[in-house]
Amino acid sequence: MVYHSVTEPVTTETVIDAFDQFAAQKAPDTFAVVVLDNASMHRSKAFRRKIVEWMSQRVYLIYLSAYSPELNLIEILWRRVKYAWLPLSAYLSFEHLCHEVHRLLDGYGSERTINFE
Repeated sequence: MVYHSVTEPVTTETVIDAFDQFAAQKAPDTFAVVVLDNASMHRSKAFRRKIVEWMSQRVYLIYLSAYSPELNLIEILWRRVKYAWLPLSAYLSFEHLCHEVHRLLDGYGSERTINFE
């Protein structure tokens, strides 16, 4: 799993920067598909202008149907992180919360998984 975290508010520019970093770090011969919800920053003019550039780097975007939270896997993951995996002690400080969230995300797929059966 690849993730990008920030502590400031997420804007179109933040998302574009994350996608640029992802496209630059992945192996040039690999093909990546990114599934997006319909958040305004994913539909902005600035974001849409970058799509062809990312496609040239073999990064392809697929948008979820509108109003389909059950298909949005990140929402399912966040629900599990918040209500099942994150210890209450994570809320002692912002620094501790960031550390625990990164620990959980780093371990996703090996230490923790979600079974969709």
